[in-house]
Amino acid sequence: MTEESAGWVEPAPDGAAFLRARGQWTIARSGAIERHLARMDGMPPGDMSVDLSGIARLDTAGAWLLFRLIARLRAEGRQIEVTGVRDAHRPLIEIVARIHADGPKGGHTERVGPFAWLEGLGRGLFDALDHGKQLLNFHGMVTIVFLRTLLDPRRLRPKALVTQIEITGLNALPIVGLLSFLIGVVLAYLMSDQLTQFGAEVYTVNLLGLSITREIGVLLTAIMIAGRSGSAFTAQIGTMKVTEEIDAMGTLGLDPIEVLVIPRVLALMLTLPILTIWSDVAGILGGAVMTMVALDLTPARFLSQLKEAIDLGDVLVGLVKAPVHAYIIAMVGCYEGLRVRRTAESVGRQTTLSVVESIFLVIVATAAFAILFSVLGI
Repeated sequence: MTEESAGWVEPAPDGAAFLRARGQWTIARSGAIERHLARMDGMPPGDMSVDLSGIARLDTAGAWLLFRLIARLRAEGRQIEVTGVRDAHRPLIEIVARIHADGPKGGHTERVGPFAWLEGLGRGLFDALDHGKQLLNFHGMVTIVFLRTLLDPRRLRPKALVTQIEITGLNALPIVGLLSFLIGVVLAYLMSDQLTQFGAEVYTVNLLGLSITREIGVLLTAIMIAGRSGSAFTAQIGTMKVTEEIDAMGTLGLDPIEVLVIPRVLALMLTLPILTIWSDVAGILGGAVMTMVALDLTPARFLSQLKEAIDLGDVLVGLVKAPVHAYIIAMVGCYEGLRVRRTAESVGRQTTLSVVESIFLVIVATAAFAILFSVLGI
């Protein structure tokens, strides 16, 4: 065969455990290469060296076929050493080697049988624990960079911070206000419908005010912001990862956490309490409209009953949770964005995971606050 022939592999003439790759390993000749590799047999036992210096041309398909051959030899229990890689082929070989290493591991096979679900459950639990550990590590990195920024405020980027405040706060006011108003209408209707059966319909105002200011207002706002801003953080940073802008930042000596994460975290921690107040007002206003329609309460009677039901402490209980929820949403959104691989599919997958993960952690934090406030008698 000549150098213009399809790629092939030949053993060393002396029968030693040594293979030489020759010819053109390209997609145009991939069919012939696969047929040649399928006919290979009688490989000498033991460890083996594969020499790639005789490859005339190499593309991604050819490199992938080479690594399939190497993986097949390793599956037979051999130790394989790759030698003779040309400088022109080395970058492609390294990229394919890295992708091949990140792909499905040959040692794992799906189990079948009555206990397959148990194995899947265990594997999912360990994956979740590992993911939680990585998220905790990211929290530590963000904390360190945040403290470094406090010690040297010149590191903070005011323009980026103001831009994120506008995007996450000002632009979110209409949707937060509308949904909170509608939720207030629904809650007031359901509460009044039930309390009317016991002749206690006036206490609809009490339940509405307490539920919105202490729990529903901040939780509903956090969920909306997780779906709106948290997903946007992941998509924005993930797209920058795909287009290699984050790699360019590292080349310029810029810290991506300082440039991308800190302004988003601070902006959301500032805007979510304001959005929570806006949500409380809109929710109570929606409930007021419904109680006036359903129960014939006058505005003065509604305000009088609301004043007796809630005080500043109830409002503060809800506001205390807002910065914590904001930190969780921003941190998870940025973390999942930085985990995006260089594919469009990965951007979508990590964005979905970001929203689900943020909402789950916000609900866990809400439950923890409820237990804490119950213990403290607040």
